[in-house]
Amino acid sequence: MSTTQPLLKPISLGAIELKNRIVMAPLTRSRATNENQSPDQKHIDYYTQRAGAGLIITEASEISKQARGYAHVAGIFNEAQVEGWKNVVDSVHKEGGKIVLQLWHVGRISLPDFHDGQLPWAPSAVNPEVEHRNPNGEKKMTVTPHAMTVEEIEQTVKDYGNAAANAKKAGFDGVEIHSSNGYLIHQFFNNKSNLRTDEYGGSNENKARFFFEVLDAVKESFPDNRIGCRLNPSLNGVFGIDGTPDTIPFFDYLINRLNEYDLAYLHLSEPFTDVSKIDFLVSEIAKHYRPIYNGNLMINNQFDRESGNKVIEDGHADLVAFGKLFISNPDLAHRFELKAKTADWNMETFYTQGREGYTDYPTLEEEKAKN
Repeated sequence: MSTTQPLLKPISLGAIELKNRIVMAPLTRSRATNENQSPDQKHIDYYTQRAGAGLIITEASEISKQARGYAHVAGIFNEAQVEGWKNVVDSVHKEGGKIVLQLWHVGRISLPDFHDGQLPWAPSAVNPEVEHRNPNGEKKMTVTPHAMTVEEIEQTVKDYGNAAANAKKAGFDGVEIHSSNGYLIHQFFNNKSNLRTDEYGGSNENKARFFFEVLDAVKESFPDNRIGCRLNPSLNGVFGIDGTPDTIPFFDYLINRLNEYDLAYLHLSEPFTDVSKIDFLVSEIAKHYRPIYNGNLMINNQFDRESGNKVIEDGHADLVAFGKLFISNPDLAHRFELKAKTADWNMETFYTQGREGYTDYPTLEEEKAKN
């Protein structure tokens, strides 16, 4: 009987072979401070330090100028960004790592400040009513967004396709479609943010239409088995999204349809808030969706080494994505292998612009050398 920790066993994600099942979750870090919003040497160092992960999922990367909603985020819509990401990818590959790019459009979770005074786009003109920071870091309340026309939806699908083509050009092993956490694609899924009466609203098929059009556009650059997608079925009370009695039946429908595709993986999040008293939402996401989804299932949100090993051992997931632990432990996989203590993170430097709290967390060996 194998004594290897489940997290440390290799796995094939479609066309991507992983040395372990420890995934670096996508983490917005706000370090692209140059005029092109492109990755620079800081990003190269940061991701290369973490190449011991079985798979790195990059910070969410904006697919177009229209997709913007956060300051200092590295995009994937201009040549400087493609070149910057290529340098990151080459360095990670040199260290034996695998890396995919997360494709992002924030939709209504934005401000006119990011769009030359124009309204952000969304499925419907419904204000999420959340506090958000403008490009200067000032807090403002969101506004009622512009309801996208069918032509604007078609343009956005093309933007996803172009971003995937740019990711291919940069040499990524694959891409992850960010369909989660209250951003544009998720806004189409939710009955409170999507009030459309055309082919993009109402029925489960219509609410899922935009997502599947995006998936098909991405497939023009990457085969199914190099594409992942991220979903957060029980998101409630954050990012302007509240669950409804239709939420879980919709995600059941969506994830059942994903069985028709040969995706690299499906990336699910456990609830960000306590939904145990909401009878129409699911408290245990991996447990609920493992019997429904036939492919590789990745789970995240507040796992550690023990709980990560257990969720795989129990058969509820195939991989685990770790977020904050990867911020403060660049050698997380090595620490897990040794069952060593993990370092704490400093939340005050999560979204600052320098190297502090980004590339200066020591490895276990570096810690030992200091003592």
